[in-house]
Amino acid sequence: MHGEIEEGAVIYDKATGKSRGYGFITYKHMESAHSALRAPSKLIDGRMAVCNLACEGLTGASTTPDLAQRKLYIGGLSPDVTSEMLLNYFGRHGEIEEGSVAYDKDTNESRGFGFVTYKTTEAAKKAIDDPQKILGGRTIIVKLADTHKGKPVQTQVPAAAVVPLAMPMAPGYSQLGKAHPSAAPAGYAYPQPVAPYQASSYSSPAAAPTPYPSQSTIAYSSIAAKKDPQGIPPTTPMGMSGYPYYIGKQ
Repeated sequence: MHGEIEEGAVIYDKATGKSRGYGFITYKHMESAHSALRAPSKLIDGRMAVCNLACEGLTGASTTPDLAQRKLYIGGLSPDVTSEMLLNYFGRHGEIEEGSVAYDKDTNESRGFGFVTYKTTEAAKKAIDDPQKILGGRTIIVKLADTHKGKPVQTQVPAAAVVPLAMPMAPGYSQLGKAHPSAAPAGYAYPQPVAPYQASSYSSPAAAPTPYPSQSTIAYSSIAAKKDPQGIPPTTPMGMSGYPYYIGKQ
């Protein structure tokens, strides 16, 4: 609609084959590009897209200094709310630069929130202050997109304004490398010196006294013990008239 196109393409992911959400258009004439840039917001397939010069990339008009005051986070959306419904609802407060409902890349279903960027900060303030925030039968949340991130702004304090404070310590223990801020140490320092150990300077401890007096050993005479015979004592067989009786070998 703005002029003859020389080339153009949507960028797809090589792994999944799905669109990465942006593309490029090259016109044959510079006047056609200028005509397209006069209205950078384009409603394409129910979503508000933004165009700028490719050489500017993400540093174009969408990242102006007051963008944080113009971009709104819209939460609590019904799954039935589309991007076109979102833009029509918030278009009553002022001209919208871009806006869309956030969709899941895999299921293409609404994630229940979206973003709307107005062209002026006054229109964004009107949308926030509007008491009637009902869309799709639900009460929605409208606030600045930067505050939704939940990151508190930390104020940078100059180094000259920071005054170091001395931490009080218990008396008697000095801080290593620094003088004690309050009282002087009471005879203790850290680390404490340790005297070398000398083995010759220590004597053996005295023997403990025995509770009972020692007694002399009494000697006893040795007595040979006789072995008691076991069983019936052997007897020599006797013959007639008291003579021994011999039995010949067989």
